[in-house]
Amino acid sequence: MAEVKTKAWGEIPAPATHALPNGSGRHWKRYLAAGAAVLVLLTTFSTYQPRRPPPRLPPAEAEKLFLTIPDGQRALATSREYATHPHLAGSSEDFDDAKAVLKLFQEEFGIHPPQKDPIFKAGSHQSRHATLGLTGPLGPKHPTAWIDTYFPVLNTPSNHSLQLLDDEGNPVYEADLEEDGDPLDPETAKYKDAVPAWHGLSVDGTATAEFVYANYGTQEDYAELLAKGTDLQGKIVIARYGRIFRGLKIKGAQELGAVGVVIYSDPRDDGYVTTSNGFAPYPHGPARNPTSVQRGSVQFLSLYPGDPTTPGYPAYEDAVREEGVNIPKIPSLPVSWQTAENLLPELRDGSESDSYPVLNGKVSTKKLKLVNHVDTKVTPIWNAMAAIPGHIRDEVLIIGCHRDAWVMGAADPISGTVSLLEIVRGFGALLRQGWRPLRTVVFASWDAEEYGLVGSVEWGEDFHQWISKHAVTYLNVDVSVDGSRWNVAASPSLVDIIKKTALDVPHPTKPGLTLWDSRNDEGPFKGVPTEGSNTIYPTVRLDDQVTYFGNGSLTSEAPESDIPALGSGSDFTVFLQRIGIASTDQGFGYTDSDAVYHYHSIYDTQRWQEVYADPEFKRHVAVARHLGLLALRITDGMILPLNTTRYSYELDLYLDRVENLAQDNLPLSSQPDFTNLRTSIKTLQEASIKLDAEKVEAEKKLRELFEKLPPRGPHHHCRGKGVFRGLRRVYFRLKNAARSLFGLPPLERPIPRRIPHTPSEALALASSVDELRRWVQQNDQRPPFPIHKFIRAAKRVQRANKKLKSFEQGFISEEGIKEREWYRHLGVAPGKWLGYGATTFPALTEAITIEKNVTLAKDEAGRLTDLIDRLAVVLTP
Repeated sequence: MAEVKTKAWGEIPAPATHALPNGSGRHWKRYLAAGAAVLVLLTTFSTYQPRRPPPRLPPAEAEKLFLTIPDGQRALATSREYATHPHLAGSSEDFDDAKAVLKLFQEEFGIHPPQKDPIFKAGSHQSRHATLGLTGPLGPKHPTAWIDTYFPVLNTPSNHSLQLLDDEGNPVYEADLEEDGDPLDPETAKYKDAVPAWHGLSVDGTATAEFVYANYGTQEDYAELLAKGTDLQGKIVIARYGRIFRGLKIKGAQELGAVGVVIYSDPRDDGYVTTSNGFAPYPHGPARNPTSVQRGSVQFLSLYPGDPTTPGYPAYEDAVREEGVNIPKIPSLPVSWQTAENLLPELRDGSESDSYPVLNGKVSTKKLKLVNHVDTKVTPIWNAMAAIPGHIRDEVLIIGCHRDAWVMGAADPISGTVSLLEIVRGFGALLRQGWRPLRTVVFASWDAEEYGLVGSVEWGEDFHQWISKHAVTYLNVDVSVDGSRWNVAASPSLVDIIKKTALDVPHPTKPGLTLWDSRNDEGPFKGVPTEGSNTIYPTVRLDDQVTYFGNGSLTSEAPESDIPALGSGSDFTVFLQRIGIASTDQGFGYTDSDAVYHYHSIYDTQRWQEVYADPEFKRHVAVARHLGLLALRITDGMILPLNTTRYSYELDLYLDRVENLAQDNLPLSSQPDFTNLRTSIKTLQEASIKLDAEKVEAEKKLRELFEKLPPRGPHHHCRGKGVFRGLRRVYFRLKNAARSLFGLPPLERPIPRRIPHTPSEALALASSVDELRRWVQQNDQRPPFPIHKFIRAAKRVQRANKKLKSFEQGFISEEGIKEREWYRHLGVAPGKWLGYGATTFPALTEAITIEKNVTLAKDEAGRLTDLIDRLAVVLTP
């Protein structure tokens, strides 16, 4: 047996062969083989039929088929696969999950797995080519999948403690910082110590000091403490979760001189479903488990997201690192309500009406000793990617969800991952039925989102120019299901197509209604807890008004809307607010009458999801159907379904709000004049209306010309050439036979070009002048078919789409927002002291509300005016 040659990357193993012995008397075998070969060739020549692709799937049929694919039972099985083990970013389990997603991409999209897994270091030739090559002239004609590896600085907990000390410095109480892991929920019992409760990207350190209660730790709360004469210098702040991003609670305390922060989960933010209202704690009932702890990143998200040490550029393995300035300099710890209950009595002054603390400014007499030791290092993370090349390969739709979790993360993010993978399966089914998208589609399973949107941000910084040039929309899902009410936020240009699509998707649990109707749904726990109601939904309703302190919902600084603006807190951030790509995010969220969602806790588990959040996984499926159908309508629409006119009129609401803020925050004697800005918005509206008319006319003209295309395919114009076609087929088969001898994969036989079957395919063909000319030559087309008019009509559609795509990018300023220049979108950004919540016209708004600077407000209004004037010129047909 001859020695088998070592295989090169991507090769199919060649079969081992026996060496032929030398010697005479063997020539007859050669003649026999030659004769057999001639016979095969003759047979092939006379009988070979070219392989035909499956019949093309019209868009309406593609939508209809797609909606049948997402399946609750399969979604349940996928959730059980991913949500029953920890998968912290950078861990071995996280890497295994990335490879599992890669394998699914390959299976569903018909990608032949190479011998070596396509796992590339970011910045390498392979990584760069995997993305940049998608839109190049020699880009892939078939789906591809790969993993990009980035190298950000992350941390993990080493050890931590929290003690209440007496006057002598002796501990009188030591907190149990871990969750109890009740065995009724098997995964929590198994993994209770797998990921200790800590704050991602918190600083290593120790603090010993008196402590002060700061409510939610918002700027308003700190201002109230200062007004009461409370000095936070040298103190430890204790605050509850809610309203704003947790890192900004620490930033606010740090700037006031605090030396440490403790953040706890307060039952007042759990709505009606509390133990005080008679509900048993999870896992015995739907109320909060008192030992549950919310982990989470304490990065200063509104300053900049991503790897703290590579702001604005990708975290390659050999990247030059900077000192991170978007992370705390004082230590912090997350704790449970059970722990907080043992600390807060120290701050009571008699003004409390119940056992909950109030913002009284009292400083404790005892001290807290906070210890937070972490292991900070460069850590590899893995973005699993896939792409389906479109007919128009240089227009790209991106769909993404992150994969990493603080522990199991059945809701965050596995519910989103489940929905994303159902979309992948749906698109795979379409491909097998002959569908090919008009535009290229990229799927992304992001990593390290929990630390600060790291995976998506690093990829966005890595391919900023490519995304800016080619991406038409980014569709995000993070948490598909943690409650009963469907929430969606988006760029205003996407509002109409989102609503239309939601009206075409059935309500997941109420026959006769649509997904759009589920925006008003409430949770099941509206009744008096009765026997068994802690494990099943109660049936008795209360007539009395439920009273509680509020659900800690996120603060927003944007006008109210059916579909609100996006702030931050998930992977759309880099696409929308740095690059200017229209984006959306959606999922079923928690309401005051839902079972308590244990955010970032070990109790965000598969059991909780199956018992309370989505027992039949119908909501997971509804999100998959809506997001996938939305993707189909964007990628296959001849004209991009972006409504710039709605967006331009919404700018009036943004300015209305700014004018009101100016009256409330600036002297009446020196109010900024927004007349020029209002006029610019009006000009933009007029330009957008003209573009509306132009895009309708452009599509109409191309469709008219499509109807004039000849009805027959190229094989009808090639009479007399059958012999040469047959010889080419024989040559092709011989070439593949030779490749197989060397262990190389077979070449796919090129399919003869055919007349496009839909106007969108005609657009794709006509969009490439060279491709169209080759097609005309192969079809022997001559006038009277108006080929020059066809090309001109296609270019007209392309120009309209380019203007639509560029609308969001028109709000991008290279100078960025003052003191947080990473954010470049002057239309919307996360609020400086909100993090999650959106602020519209952020630079102008914050000049008024935070800086209270009239001159700066005028400058920012001028900057917006110039930007909108330029956008109006770009938008004008």
